Amino acid sequence: MTSTETPPPGRRETRKAERRAAIIELATRAFLENGYDRTTMSGIAADLGGSKGTLWSYFASKEELFAAVLDSATVTFRALMSALLDPTLPIDTVLVGFGEKFISRITLPDALALQRLIISEVERFPEIGRIFYDRAPGRSRILLAEYLSIHMETGALRRDDPGEAAGTFLSLCAGGYPQRLLWGIEQRDEEEVRREAVRIAATFLRCYRPD
Repeated sequence: MTSTETPPPGRRETRKAERRAAIIELATRAFLENGYDRTTMSGIAADLGGSKGTLWSYFASKEELFAAVLDSATVTFRALMSALLDPTLPIDTVLVGFGEKFISRITLPDALALQRLIISEVERFPEIGRIFYDRAPGRSRILLAEYLSIHMETGALRRDDPGEAAGTFLSLCAGGYPQRLLWGIEQRDEEEVRREAVRIAATFLRCYRPD
């Protein structure tokens, strides 16, 4: 091993990482099945088969654990979305691809269940709304805004606030078809996801391309 190589994690660190992942997996099921209010640290510790103190050594509060659940659920997705935002490719192709992946992700059964959980409990627990926004739509907005700002600088898009433009695009993606799925009045259809993404990209570009 050279001096610049990172040594592999020891068995203790590996066990800790595996334990943390197991807690997050268990907590994910608990939040989705029981809701935020009825999910307790004591209950998770009991299901885990360890002491409450062990659980608290990994997560200091239920809010922190909920944030970790969201981080775990979105980290791979954020990496995928970032890779899709390639400024060297045609902007219409990129926006259709980004929109399709975004809509597909937010309409998965677990994603819909999580959104329903937030909607049903955010009035009593406003902190979960902020946690969810910061780790899911908020980060997607930042990634997309950075991409759009590049095209605003080159003149491919008219100059505007890139954050507001990104918010507009994501609002279009989250409305319409995903809303109908959220309300349970339609069934999930990948072909409709694609058609929706094409429509949204075309609508967005009509608004933001230079005259």
